[in-house]
Amino acid sequence: MSYAQVGDSRVDWEGALVQRACAGDSRAFERLYREHAGKVYGLCLRLTRDAHLAEDCTQDTFINAWKALPQFQTRSSLSTWLHRIAVNVSLGRRRKASPVMEPPAEDEEGSGGGFLLETPLEVRELETAIEKSLASLDEPLREVFVLSRYHEMKYAQIAQMLGISVKTVEARLSRALQDLQKLLKDFL
Repeated sequence: MSYAQVGDSRVDWEGALVQRACAGDSRAFERLYREHAGKVYGLCLRLTRDAHLAEDCTQDTFINAWKALPQFQTRSSLSTWLHRIAVNVSLGRRRKASPVMEPPAEDEEGSGGGFLLETPLEVRELETAIEKSLASLDEPLREVFVLSRYHEMKYAQIAQMLGISVKTVEARLSRALQDLQKLLKDFL
């Protein structure tokens, strides 16, 4: 049963699942996991640049969330709360694993980001260039860019999650876009 079938708003649906999970209902937590795991994994992957590490970070995020769930304020966004945990876990694990971020392998497949390119090789070249460019951004710039562009979070959500002002989010995103434009000039 999804939140659309319940008839209540998404917040009410998630709030009910959170309350049930806090009471020890592991099936309710499994539903929350299924609902949010894909986006949490995507965030972890963008931040760590390593699929295996991102899987570990996703699991750690939900383990930490399970442990901290009684402290979660249901009036807040569960998604934002999970993303904050994921950012903390991913950045902490990545720092421990390696200070250097590696771009994805050449043979990874993807959607091409919506660009209309002639061949799969051109798509892979663009994807690799984008990933390398993202990896080369300073961590605070990359973090804001990923949350804004890949996870479609609003500036206020990012600011709250990272504990910075909305103006700082705007400045970092602007700087990230400028840096990416320079780095990707051959593709523009």
